[in-house]
Amino acid sequence: MGTQVEEETLTLEEVLAALKVSHRLILWNDDTNTFEHVIHCLMKYLDYSEKQAERIAWTVHNDGKCTILEGSFTEVEVYRKILQQEGLTVSIE
Repeated sequence: MGTQVEEETLTLEEVLAALKVSHRLILWNDDTNTFEHVIHCLMKYLDYSEKQAERIAWTVHNDGKCTILEGSFTEVEVYRKILQQEGLTVSIE
């Protein structure tokens, strides 16, 4: 007597979403924050060197956005809130 096993089928998108434990914190260009403020925040909260922070600031200025952190949603969300309180425009992807 065979036991019926019900298989759960997932779409490719669902499988990829489940595998994607890494979320990205994106810093967006805006017209309100100075280079100095952005660089200060990146160094203070994300422990970037001045040179790295300057490079990110220029990338944001030229490309409109830059990934500044990758990690779990919880980790990235903590930094999103901190940087948002500093007035930076950030989002999670």
